[in-house]
Amino acid sequence: MADKKVKRGSDSSLSIFSNVFYFLGVLFKLSPALVVLECTAGVMRRLPTRIISVLGVKYVIDVIAAGGDKSKIITAVVVIGIVLLVTKTLDWLYCEFFFNTEREKLEGKLSQKLYKKARQLDLENYDNPDFYNNFILVINSSAGGIVGILSMIQGYVTELVSFFTICSIMLALDPVCLLIIVAVVVIFTPLSKKIGELQAKRQIENNRLHRRADYFARIFYLQDYCKEVRVNNVTELLIKRYNEAADAVVENQKRFVKKIDFLYFFQESGVQIIGFMLLLPLYLGYCVLVKKTLSAGDFVATFNGAFSVSTSFSFLTVGVIRNFSELARLIDKYREFLARDVKILDGEKIAECGEPKTIELKNVSFTYPGNSSPTLNNINLTIRPKEKIALVGYNGAGKTTLTNLLLRLYDVSEGEILIDNEDIRDVTVDSHRNRFSAVFQDFQLFSATLGENVSMDEVFDDDGVSNALKYSGFTKEMAKGNDTVLLREFDDNGVMMSGGEAQKIAISRAFYKNCPYVILDEPSANLDPVAEYNLNRAMMEAAKDKTVVFISHRLSTTINADRIYVMENGSIIEQGTHDELMKQGGAYAYMFNLQAEKYRKEQGIYD
Repeated sequence: MADKKVKRGSDSSLSIFSNVFYFLGVLFKLSPALVVLECTAGVMRRLPTRIISVLGVKYVIDVIAAGGDKSKIITAVVVIGIVLLVTKTLDWLYCEFFFNTEREKLEGKLSQKLYKKARQLDLENYDNPDFYNNFILVINSSAGGIVGILSMIQGYVTELVSFFTICSIMLALDPVCLLIIVAVVVIFTPLSKKIGELQAKRQIENNRLHRRADYFARIFYLQDYCKEVRVNNVTELLIKRYNEAADAVVENQKRFVKKIDFLYFFQESGVQIIGFMLLLPLYLGYCVLVKKTLSAGDFVATFNGAFSVSTSFSFLTVGVIRNFSELARLIDKYREFLARDVKILDGEKIAECGEPKTIELKNVSFTYPGNSSPTLNNINLTIRPKEKIALVGYNGAGKTTLTNLLLRLYDVSEGEILIDNEDIRDVTVDSHRNRFSAVFQDFQLFSATLGENVSMDEVFDDDGVSNALKYSGFTKEMAKGNDTVLLREFDDNGVMMSGGEAQKIAISRAFYKNCPYVILDEPSANLDPVAEYNLNRAMMEAAKDKTVVFISHRLSTTINADRIYVMENGSIIEQGTHDELMKQGGAYAYMFNLQAEKYRKEQGIYD
């Protein structure tokens, strides 16, 4: 369920703390023990030291000043040492045997939450550059955000407990010192808000600029680009563009750092100079030398207590507003990402995945978000059960868009798509897509076993995978059969595939999945003519009881299609069998003859 959207652009403390406690709630649901113990550990880690710096030091100094028994001093030092040793030991045990492992688990759970949301998002989000900025920012900062938020909450609880504890001691010693320090810190608190805003803006702008620089890094380490980079003289151009992107990051840092550092220096210097170097020493000196109301131990204890109160109060006001406001804006992006609207909504029914039924597109039009002109115009199309349908046309004709609509990766802007007289929007998204198998033009292999890549599941039928690979023409010998790991992200000995081999594996997914409808977008793009011929035969044989919609620029693959639809500028301009369209002498015949002539010339065949 989508989270309620927080008020955007609000700079109020309520908005900051709303975001922080929202994220704390998320962390608490995922790992309540970690949140509770982290806050407890912070108190155990810091409070004893601060109490010792006030009361422990006061006791020792007063005993020395009074000429007391040295055994009392030794006893006090031993007790202090034991307390510090115990707290350090407990802290070490907590970090070594709980925190580090539990934090890793928590980061994994949070990442899963983000990935599941990303999987639910409509495809149109990926057409929006701002989505990438926010998505990358959220993913990259989620792990660090966990540590940051936990540290901030831990610090907040610790300083809150420390503040009230030391304040109680200070009130007993001298309440005026407490008033002096609190007043000084309050004066400089408003600067924290401005510092936090600048830090958050720097983070967001840096993410946008880093995305540009990271693009060039990918070019040099991804295999997809390696041949182009080495064969051509593009390296200097890319390095120049990278330097420009890197310089932009540096300039952005300079632009913000000057302002942030100035405000931070002014703030910290003000508290230190006015509070601890001027007002507090003057007052304490007056109390010790003139009024003689404070002993030497009181003097040290009061000064240390004032410093502790100042540290706590600065964190609870200055630090919280400054640091929490930066984290709160990142959390705001996180909440915005999780609350992002999903437009492809479930219907109430469950689609049956049985025998193929009639598919009808009625007056279907579609315009991509942000575009002014439609990509598809008033498409009317009927696909009968078990038909083999080919979509042909030049690039940009709308072929892939049409199949995207069939899969409900997008919803139609106008019109309707029916399967067995039922609007596909009336059934759940997953049950609808489950009745389709699709091989995309920009298919991907995953770092998993061969069998998992074919079945797209951890559990698979070994014989079914082998048969699917056989139909696709995949004949490569694999050392571990279908359990052979592909790619090397998780296995240094993973097997790399050529473009044609990879495509055959992708195509085999369509043969493996038990479903009534198959969509193939350029299934033979990386195959040689012989492999293409064999694939077509195998495809028709394996999918004889299925409805097949395939897109191809090689018109030799469309000859045996039951019906061919020629698309141009988002409309269907011709339809019929291969023979019918050839007799018409229209766009299809022109494209087919053009390709046939080119093939004859390449093979040295002349009329």
